[in-house]
Amino acid sequence: MNLFAAAAAQHARHRLIPAWILHFGLAGIFVVALLDAAPVPLPIPGSTDILLLILGAHGESPWLLAPVAIAGSLLGGYFTWKTGKSGGEKMIDRYVPSRFHKRITGWVKEHGLLSVCLAAMLPPPIPLLPFLLAAGALGVTRRQMFIALGIARTVRYGGEAALAAFYGRRILRFWSRSLAGWSSVILYTFLGLLVAAIIFGIWKYKHDQRKSESSRELKAA
Repeated sequence: MNLFAAAAAQHARHRLIPAWILHFGLAGIFVVALLDAAPVPLPIPGSTDILLLILGAHGESPWLLAPVAIAGSLLGGYFTWKTGKSGGEKMIDRYVPSRFHKRITGWVKEHGLLSVCLAAMLPPPIPLLPFLLAAGALGVTRRQMFIALGIARTVRYGGEAALAAFYGRRILRFWSRSLAGWSSVILYTFLGLLVAAIIFGIWKYKHDQRKSESSRELKAA
């Protein structure tokens, strides 16, 4: 009876979660975490958190997922910080809505390391991108940025790894009760939006870089 129940539960899992999601593994979460902190807009805030919980609940070691996600986030955060450093405050104007501009720049000027740490630790809808851009543009050093981002992501992803390790089965049962029949639609939609966002983000990044270079050339002339 126990074997039959286990087999039924395993079958239900694969119905709820398409098999290809389970093959994302460590490489997949590294890429998603990198993009989550990079100047590429992901379609769903907290994409790394969702993937970490799903993979951890389905048997991937949460204690490996967390450090890989942290490493990806640090690399993506470095790209964003460097973009802000090379583009200056113009990059803040370009990426940050005007209604938040003064608040974010003021926070980063007064509490550089703390502002990055809090933005990276708090869940959505707190955005990380504008704080990393402002940190680069307003003089937060690379070392400070890595320390702040590393501490925050360790706390956040470490906590989620613990949830996946100790409450993975409950997460699966909740997923089953709440989203049965819709999980495949949600996940395929998420993947499509993710690919579209990556393409758009790469195009926008290159477009902004060309625009910045053109502006510098005009000033030099």
